Amino acid sequence: MKFTCTKLALLSIIIFISIFPQTCISFDIDSSFLQCFSLALKNSTSTSKVIHTQNSSSYTPLLQFSQRNHRFLNSSVPKPNLIVTPNELFQIQTTIICSKKQGLQIRVRSGGHDYEGLSYVSNVPFLIIDLTNLRSITIDIKEENAWIQSGATLGELYYAIANKSNVHGFPAGSCPTVGIGGHFSGGGFGTIFRKYGLASDNVIDAQIVDVNGKILNRKMMGENLFWAIRGGGGSSFGVITAWKVKLVNVPSVVTVFNIPKSLEQNATTLFMKWQIIANKLPNELFLHSVMGLDAKSSSDGGKTVAVSFTGLYLGKQKNLVPLMENNFAELNLQHDNCTEMCWIQSVLYFAGYSINGSLKVLLQRNKTSTSFKAKSDYVTKPIPMSGLEGLWNMLLEEKNPTLIMSPYGGRMSEISESETPFPHRNGIIYGIQYLVDWDSNEETPKHMDWIRKLYAYMTPYVSMCPRLAYMNYRDLDIGVNRENTSYEEAKSWGMKYFKSNFERLAQVKNEIDPSNFFRHEQSIPPLSA
Repeated sequence: MKFTCTKLALLSIIIFISIFPQTCISFDIDSSFLQCFSLALKNSTSTSKVIHTQNSSSYTPLLQFSQRNHRFLNSSVPKPNLIVTPNELFQIQTTIICSKKQGLQIRVRSGGHDYEGLSYVSNVPFLIIDLTNLRSITIDIKEENAWIQSGATLGELYYAIANKSNVHGFPAGSCPTVGIGGHFSGGGFGTIFRKYGLASDNVIDAQIVDVNGKILNRKMMGENLFWAIRGGGGSSFGVITAWKVKLVNVPSVVTVFNIPKSLEQNATTLFMKWQIIANKLPNELFLHSVMGLDAKSSSDGGKTVAVSFTGLYLGKQKNLVPLMENNFAELNLQHDNCTEMCWIQSVLYFAGYSINGSLKVLLQRNKTSTSFKAKSDYVTKPIPMSGLEGLWNMLLEEKNPTLIMSPYGGRMSEISESETPFPHRNGIIYGIQYLVDWDSNEETPKHMDWIRKLYAYMTPYVSMCPRLAYMNYRDLDIGVNRENTSYEEAKSWGMKYFKSNFERLAQVKNEIDPSNFFRHEQSIPPLSA
């Protein structure tokens, strides 16, 4: 193998630094990383296609393309030194090795939907590994499984399944631009999770590049790490590059309906009944409720609170209507309220697309975004009427509030809370996602104050000791958040996301990454930290 004098000099420098890390010789981090990366790949001409510096014309469009929360578009928000868009696994291995040498932190991004921007924001020198080029999907209908690279989106997965079969699906989220990598590693629920469990419950293998640059599958990584990445968050343990999942059988015909009711149309009484029966309905029926404001239904011409009861039934309407009559007659569901369709059309429906449009809309990765803040809660006993009346008043204080109530029960109550790191199983009536969005970042303080006030108001009506939260709805308000947080400090949020599973996650972290290289403000710390 031939080396130029320059490459020999670079090699000597890298060896010297690795042996004498405290040397007073300092190098610009970016250029040193580029030199390390180029030398390792033995092909500097390809580097510009994989590594995007702040001076690259591709840098800003690439950074902003997957920044779903415009709160983090401000010029004052820290930006990555570099963005790496690998096409091959060895480029990820090289990125990890060179980042460790040059003192760069790594953030991994697949879809960019993380609510606090942790996949593309850091207060220390860092780079992003953007997995957008690693998005292949291989469907095996005969074996009823699929291999999906982490850079693919949910929409791309649903599209690939539909092209192979109209009686197979997968239990994941309803937003098609969400990246597979983050969604699966945090749990991942959607409209059919009461029947089939979470996305992570249906993962049967995975591929990860660890802190040492080794590529591991389930057998090689061991069952402890495989347990941890199915709900404990992949970014704490390495770079998860692909997932193998089992597909689920869905009927050829499903039924959807949506019945909105305002306060003047008895929404309060209907929601009280919904709280009692939604988690007890047959597994085939997902009936969630969405709260917001509606000016049209107000009797005095102002704003009023409206609750939409939206359902997906894995079957035909002739069976759904009597089922609802027996369980929720007050909603008065009629055949005219129902629309039968195939499962992939229900994906379009819940994503807000026309059910008669082209499925190719699911392949669109761009998404119009706003500034927003979200929080989450879990409810273990119905909120009383007095609590709801106060909630309505809170909602009327805000311009564009949204509360999404997702019923649990069904399959979710059958799986042990220690089966995976995701612990929110038996005993949960429903989960809440609180959302508020706005157009101008000048409005940020006002809306942030409101949602925090709402969250405080809900304290008596949700889970306690700890007050639970969903990790995929990341919330930096709920505990001590800084890089290299100790285990004891991290319990302030870790117990809310994972309950007693948090300790086991920290044990796994101690085994796989004891130096805590893969870290962010809410990453799993090593148990010894």
